[in-house]
Amino acid sequence: MESFLGININTLIQTTGLLGVLGIVFAESGLFIGFFLPGDSLLFTAGFMASQGVFSIVLLMVGCVVAAIAGDSVGYAFGNRVGKKIFRREHSFFFRKHHLRRARDFYEKYGAKTIVMSRFIPVIRSFAPIVAGAADMDYRTFLFYNVVGGASWALGLTGLGYAMGALIPNVDHYLLPLVGAVIVLSFLPPVIHVMIERRKSHQK
Repeated sequence: MESFLGININTLIQTTGLLGVLGIVFAESGLFIGFFLPGDSLLFTAGFMASQGVFSIVLLMVGCVVAAIAGDSVGYAFGNRVGKKIFRREHSFFFRKHHLRRARDFYEKYGAKTIVMSRFIPVIRSFAPIVAGAADMDYRTFLFYNVVGGASWALGLTGLGYAMGALIPNVDHYLLPLVGAVIVLSFLPPVIHVMIERRKSHQK
């Protein structure tokens, strides 16, 4: 199983419980200090563990959706308040300017759709709402895409983990390669979108 700071993800979830999972989802969704947190693998593994009766899948799904949306909203508010000052900030342990620039470039190219697409791209998803706030994106528009992206990401990964755990006998034996496959597959929606957009631009 993938580890976080040397701790097995499975152990991390069992130790921190549902509140720990929600806290990590919240932090990774919109706090720039959360860019190193294991969002995709955490959600999938939590869904799997819910299928084994560790906690309620309903509470997990609802809680993760709320945490993801709230995290992005906090990130937007931070970016909107601090604005361009964050782009002049130097590197620190929790802050990497090149991550912010990557998110800004992604936002400038794809606009509001970035809020949905970035959910499936580690690191970018932590910085995209901050960039949206700094760019003064209309909050109602941001909130709409935030809800769509947060719900798709949280429900999709926890639901997939739950389904795998419920349907496949002895799935725990295959959990590591499954988590790896989920992480790879989570990149497909934005990658496909980028490829389609590039093809359209070449045809013009």
